Amino acid sequence: MSEFNLKNKSFFNYDGILINNGSQSKVSDGIVVEAALQININTESYTVVMRTPGNDFELIRGLLYAEDIYKETENLNFEIIDEEGNGFSIINVNIPKEKLGKGYLNKRTLLSVSSCGICGKQELNDIKLEGTALENNQLFSSNKIKEMSLKMSSLQNTFKQTGGSHAAAIFDKNYEILSLKEDIGRHNAVDKVVGDLILKNNLPNAYCMLVSGRVSYEIVSKAFFSKIGIIVAVSACSSLAIDYAKEFGICLIGFSRTDKMTIYANPSKIS
Repeated sequence: MSEFNLKNKSFFNYDGILINNGSQSKVSDGIVVEAALQININTESYTVVMRTPGNDFELIRGLLYAEDIYKETENLNFEIIDEEGNGFSIINVNIPKEKLGKGYLNKRTLLSVSSCGICGKQELNDIKLEGTALENNQLFSSNKIKEMSLKMSSLQNTFKQTGGSHAAAIFDKNYEILSLKEDIGRHNAVDKVVGDLILKNNLPNAYCMLVSGRVSYEIVSKAFFSKIGIIVAVSACSSLAIDYAKEFGICLIGFSRTDKMTIYANPSKIS
């Protein structure tokens, strides 16, 4: 194994044996990195997230916001406690105790793997959404999806090298891309892109989010807390994602490929 992207540590080169039609040959493939990030809040361990290294501050900021741990837009101080060559890291963030949200009380006690956005939740009530349905005064133009998808795919550098990463991209009302982030986990990519806009004081301009994979409950939840009223997915949507999107005023589109799409929730928000 040799490092493929030393700066961001998003992928490495691994040797393998390719078998094709009965013949064998040696190959060297770019493999997306999966490594542990321990997040400490006020010097105490809160959770361990399996993610692709890079944009860790954005990931933490987005996770804190989407899980109702810290909903303020004020800047936070991040401190790297440990950072190993294999991508494993420990980062501490200090938050005044009086500003910790109710999400902090639902403290994660388990490892959050890259495919799981709600690992560590202790009770069914911890995954219930509460709030007023989102309102959207501007109809979403569905004929913009192809153009937006092309913009997103052109910026998926880790995916181009590995074929193993997910992406989330957020656009404004003019269908201009505000941010794109990649990660081995779908929900991590969303946390990163939301956190990026929070750190840039640009989240209020978020209008639509494109995701490269399927949409399940946690993606809808993160969009709702971020007041993003349009979600477009390349792949499928889960039943709970559709139910929550309908209830909380989010237009949910799945299977958006080429000139096809399926609108699962709030079609009245599309022109």
